[in-house]
Amino acid sequence: MRAGLVPAVANRLRGIRTTTAWHEDPAIRSNPKPPPPGLLSSEAFRQGIRCLAQANLSLDVWAYHTQLDEVTDIARQNPDVSLILDHVGGPLGLGPYAGQRDAVFVDWKADIADLAALPNVTVKLGGLGMKTTGFAFHELPQPPGSDELAEAWRPYIQTCIDLFGPDRCMFESNFPVDKGMFSYLILWNAFKRIVQKFTESEKTALFSGTATRVYRLP
Repeated sequence: MRAGLVPAVANRLRGIRTTTAWHEDPAIRSNPKPPPPGLLSSEAFRQGIRCLAQANLSLDVWAYHTQLDEVTDIARQNPDVSLILDHVGGPLGLGPYAGQRDAVFVDWKADIADLAALPNVTVKLGGLGMKTTGFAFHELPQPPGSDELAEAWRPYIQTCIDLFGPDRCMFESNFPVDKGMFSYLILWNAFKRIVQKFTESEKTALFSGTATRVYRLP
């Protein structure tokens, strides 16, 4: 049993996640209380990560695309730690990145490719309903349909699947955070549209298999 945990909790604990998404522009906020700058690179944080492998715990990281080089360094320096990148690596569309989607995509894709080269990294496909992405579906007169979401998100999700493979990708809802832009049902229908032509085994990996393996679920 891990120190300080009652048996019931110790048997269910699979990993650690803390607030790490940070940007200097005050317009870019995805947490009411942002982390301090430089957290991902701090020695205290890195020291804590090195303890995870000993405890057989994974690390979930929520970072913006501007921080992906730090995430890559963490994964490379800790090959025995299972690192899960949340929300497709946080491509930004606010502040200085407003109206710069194509340029951001190029930078984001390059960093995602570097991460995909590391076998201890998997990626969660979702979280694109946050305002930080710049997809302003919440400003429309009517909520978007699943076809609209699929069209907007396909470049990011398809890129991740192409680079990581279905066995290292998992769909996520990010609810209730994302419900300000669309409903839960519409979200999952959008995911289904994106992978409509995939094989059954690939769909199983994306919708359940990868998560079951990575989080060691029954």
